[in-house]
Parts: sequence; structure tokens; C-alpha cells
Amino acid sequence: MLKRVVITGLGAVTPLGQTVLELWNNLITGQSGVDLISHFDTSDFTVKIAAEVKNFQPENYLDKKEVRRTDRFVQLAIAAAKMAVADASLTIDENNAEEVGVYIGSGVGGIGTVEEQARNLVKKGPSRVSPFMVPMMIADMAAGQVAIYLGAKGPNQATVTACASSTHSIGDAFNTIRWGYAKVMIAGGAEAAITPLSIAGFASARALSTSNENPKKASRPFDLKRNGFVMGEGAGVLILEELEHALNRKAKIYGEIVGFGSTADAYHVTSPAPEGEGAKRAMLKALEDANLDRSQVQYINAHGTSTYYNDLYETKAIKSIFDSQIAVSSTKSMTGHLLGAAGAVEAIITTMTLTKQIIPPTINYEYPDPECDLDYVPNKARKAKIVAALSNSFGFGGHNAVLALRRYVKSGDS
Repeated sequence: MLKRVVITGLGAVTPLGQTVLELWNNLITGQSGVDLISHFDTSDFTVKIAAEVKNFQPENYLDKKEVRRTDRFVQLAIAAAKMAVADASLTIDENNAEEVGVYIGSGVGGIGTVEEQARNLVKKGPSRVSPFMVPMMIADMAAGQVAIYLGAKGPNQATVTACASSTHSIGDAFNTIRWGYAKVMIAGGAEAAITPLSIAGFASARALSTSNENPKKASRPFDLKRNGFVMGEGAGVLILEELEHALNRKAKIYGEIVGFGSTADAYHVTSPAPEGEGAKRAMLKALEDANLDRSQVQYINAHGTSTYYNDLYETKAIKSIFDSQIAVSSTKSMTGHLLGAAGAVEAIITTMTLTKQIIPPTINYEYPDPECDLDYVPNKARKAKIVAALSNSFGFGGHNAVLALRRYVKSGDS
């Protein structure tokens, strides 16, 4: 018999705050984390905006020596993981270390380290490339370092599926627990890709918004005047726990993960499949896995990137399954797009939506697109009765991942 899996801890470092509470309060008041880039000089760049994590102090979470030996994406992951474990009041020691695993994904890993060391190679020669370069840059190192810092000796892996990475990590962690391979999983994602090369590359591909004159308005999912996504950075980590294990230690329970859907478009490296065919199948698989009827879902946290085709095809996919009155919002309108970390942060937001019974808005929704005609909870948060929700993530390469979550219901309750 499959185990029930609940969420007992949350940790986040985002452009809207360096705690979950700060993130949530800024979301429901419709704040934007987008601003002019401060990480590097953008004088020669067509894109000058991003959603940065400002004033992050890694020394609060790592030894100073280790700060110099870890990429920013790893630092963000460790911070979020430590907060999540503390929030869950979870002790990891020799008695349970092998029952606690870590699945943390990243889309591009330590790209900042790659850029820095490439400059050293060109300017100073091969002898000046850091001996720590490889363990700093590889995408698995967030999962590896979190396990080292926390002493978690259970299953450990890092999923790389572009912008679906952390949703896949959470979905795989969910299955790991319900199939009985672990009692607790530390799951999520981390990304720190606001670097010259990343911004230049995405800008060259014409994927990014160029609304430099008004950064707060640049990310505008489903709006007729959307013109690209805004890159963000950060990390989100959830503590997933086998229900009986959580009850036995009297853990607080935020909600329950009940289903996971994963599909491939098998269509194009960057463009989603026409009509959102792959996204539709992922949502249907999540519903089936959760044993949920589509009428039982009241909210969808959309992938909602603020690009033309994503927003159009995600809308069509949702309309092909759900009643047109379902509430849909894209919190990327406020956080920007955290790439491989987006799904984890949005899973946290969806969990908080279930807990608080408040739907965060899609801000900057000013010019309705006739082709995007769902209820996007425009501009203002909304109180609502939410029993079950989906969190959507879709990535370059045609990767689709969807989580189904619901309010925690005790066995025997309706």
C-alpha cells in the first residue's frame, strides 16, 4: 500500500524575501521583486532587469571558508534547506540519517563559477583555474552539499530538466516516500543564473523581456503586451514526510502531496507543443495519480512565464481539462522566473495557498489577451476555499511536470 506524503517544513530564499513568511506577505500584497540588475554592469546589454535576491548573506548559513568554495546556487540551497529543516522541527542524527534523503534540482548549476573560471583561463592561464571549480559548478552539488551539511544519508540525486527541475525533484521525492524508500525527503531546487553569459544567451534567443524602463511591470503573464520572461534567482526547499512518521513526532502539517504527472512534448528544444498537448497530459496524469476529479481542483499555480507561446498554450491546455472559471495565477509576475528553482518556490506558494486559503494574484495584468481568457486572479489576492490545487512547471527540451496538492485531511475525515 502506498504511503501518504505530507509537507512539514518550508524554506525559501527569493527575490521577494529570504523567509517563507516574507515571500508570502509580499506575494499577497502584489509586490514585484524585479529591478535593474546589480550583479554586473549591464551597459552593453539589451536586457538590464532581473529579479535578484538582494542582501543575501551566505555567512549566516555556511562557514566563511566554505562560502569561497561554493557557488551561489549551492549557498541559496543550503540556506533554504536549513530553514525548511528548522521549520519542520526535524532532527537528523545517527538514528534516522539513512531514512532522510535529499533531491534538489537545478537548471544550470554553477554557471557563475564557470564564467569566472573561464575568464581566469583566458586572462591568466590554466594554472589559475581554481581546484574547486568542478565541485562548485556541477548541478548535483546543491543536493550533495545539503546532505553533507545536514547529515542526510538517504537517497540523494539532482534532477536537471531546465525549468521543470525542482518540480521533478519534488515529484520524485514524493514517490520515494510513498514507495517506502525513505521516511523524509528534503526536496526542491536552487538557481543563481543572473550572470552576464546567461542574460546574454537568453537575450540573444529573444526570450527575455526588454522592458528596462519599468522593471516592476516587465513580468506580465497572460497579458496582451507581454514580451518575454524576467530571470530570477533563489531556492525553495520542502520537507516531505511519510504521514505516520510525521504524526508520531507530532509535526505540524502544511498540506499533502497527492499526485505527480510527468510527460515529454517530444516536439522542440524551446517551443512548447502546439495547443499545450504535453502540458495537458501532465496535468491529467497528476489528477489520475491523485485520484482527483477535475471538478475537485480549485486553483492552478501556472507556469505562466510571460512569453507568448507558453502563456497561450498553457491556457489552452487548462481550458481543455477544467471549467473556465478555475482560478489560475502566475506568481512569476512577482518573483520573476527562477528557472530550475521556480517549481519548488511555486510548490511552496501553492502549499501556502492551501494553508492560508488566499490565492496570490497575477500582477501587471492590464491588457486582456483574447486568446488567454481564463480567470488569472488579476492584480489582487483573493480569499477562496481551496481544497486541491495543481502546480505546473514546463522546461526547455519539452519537459513537463505537475504536482497535485491538497489540504491535509485526517484518515476517515471527508
